Amino acid sequence: MSEPPQEFYSEDRWQNWIDRLSNEDIDPEDEDSARLLLNLQDDAALAVAKIVTAYEDEQLGEDEAMEEIADIRDVVLDDPGLDDEETAILVDGVQTSLMCVFYASEEYIVGGPAEDADVAEYLRAAADAEAEEDLDAALGFAAQAGTLVIDGEELDMSVAEDLEYGLVTEWINGLDSLQSAMSDPEVVEEDDED
Repeated sequence: MSEPPQEFYSEDRWQNWIDRLSNEDIDPEDEDSARLLLNLQDDAALAVAKIVTAYEDEQLGEDEAMEEIADIRDVVLDDPGLDDEETAILVDGVQTSLMCVFYASEEYIVGGPAEDADVAEYLRAAADAEAEEDLDAALGFAAQAGTLVIDGEELDMSVAEDLEYGLVTEWINGLDSLQSAMSDPEVVEEDDED
């Protein structure tokens, strides 16, 4: 007997986080606010990690896994419709971070881990491409680094310290969430009040 299809992520789940953010006075300097934003990001990365794991365990075929990731991407990258401009900017940062998570997982599912360099080399190449304003190449290199993170190679966050703040450092943030999700696939607590 086959198991019922698993729902990896839902629009309601994302919306619950957005509602919670819009009900709080978000200040990125405040530890609770920062944790809430990180939990939002980690929760989506965790769902992606579960899809990749289900694919590796042959519970999902390639097409199904790609569809599941596309579904999460559509939910997460959609306009959250926030009225507060500062909160909207912070959520946009989370969305940017997660963009690389989606591309890396898709690339991993289609082609497996990248083979030409290590995580840090790919991320430096991504930063170089960003500096030359070749954002497609930058995302490509960052996604290749992500395939290695999925495959178990360590992402050393110190690589981000040497880089100019920008898209690549945001993407590294997302890959850090993905690394945590791959190594410890525990559910991120949505609400402490339950």
